[in-house]
Amino acid sequence: MSELRPSPITPTVDFDGQGVQHGFLRLPYSRDDSAWGSVMIPITVIRNGSGPTALLTGANHGDEYEGPLALFDLARTLDARDVSGTVIFVPAMNYPAFRAGTRTSPIDKGNMNRTFPGRPDGTVTQKIADYFQRELLPRADIVLDFHSGGKTLDFVPFCAAHVLPDKAQEEKAFAAVEAFSAPYSVKMLEIDTVGMYDSAAEEMGKVFVTTELGGGGTSRAETVRIARRGVVNVLRHAGIVKGTPDRQPTEWLDMPDGDCFSFAEDDGMIETMVDLGGEVRKGEVIARIHDVTRTGTAPKEIRAKMDGMLAARHFPGLVKAGDCAAVLAVRV
Repeated sequence: MSELRPSPITPTVDFDGQGVQHGFLRLPYSRDDSAWGSVMIPITVIRNGSGPTALLTGANHGDEYEGPLALFDLARTLDARDVSGTVIFVPAMNYPAFRAGTRTSPIDKGNMNRTFPGRPDGTVTQKIADYFQRELLPRADIVLDFHSGGKTLDFVPFCAAHVLPDKAQEEKAFAAVEAFSAPYSVKMLEIDTVGMYDSAAEEMGKVFVTTELGGGGTSRAETVRIARRGVVNVLRHAGIVKGTPDRQPTEWLDMPDGDCFSFAEDDGMIETMVDLGGEVRKGEVIARIHDVTRTGTAPKEIRAKMDGMLAARHFPGLVKAGDCAAVLAVRV
């Protein structure tokens, strides 16, 4: 049976070795330009004695950059003498997507964050997910997975965890969120949790923390600073890196139900009527969609289904029916 097959991925690092190791997760991939080629996913393992293990990931979606910037940098500069336990860095989790600057893999169109638990005999994306599911997640005590809005969303910068059935696990996750110290901290609601890395980690009982740190398919100096400070804060909070977290003011937000999300029902040009962080009242117009196929047509209005703060907006200017147009959150 496929679930009993070993992973085709070979690490060039020893997860139980001491010190700093930079290497790769090598995934064989035969293709037109390399018959016996491989996908080489960068990985760093820093281990010093016994202690907890942190798994740090970025570019789960390949067009999100704060995570890779923070993790490539910290993997290069973190001194093993400052570590008590193990830190595993995978700065570009969906490496083919990251190299292409796309949300999904250019090889198989796989969305890494909808692919778990993966398959060892599946597509390239499924094989990567399977390796994380069976080899990396079981090693971790705490998981930090960086996200931002990519090319199609823009967020206020926040760190987040999910409301969980296991309240002890939930409490640990929200404590790590608070330690991250982003400008906003969110009790996050997902539209669809099937196949998510988040769910895979949480179902194993891991402390799982994620972020949304901007978007637009780029990064900003401010959001990269938040990412760099936040990852060190989480490692210090977990007792893996020396020192105390550099805590900054954070405002808690809640996403209580599906009324937080508004979706476009028409194609066109979107006009956001409220800036990120702005207050919205139920019934107010939060976005308008303009018909670009002809003149003289009134724009379609998208109205808020609840009171709240605009936490995310569609990006860039053109929108398609079914796209997420806006996300609201409630100040706690």
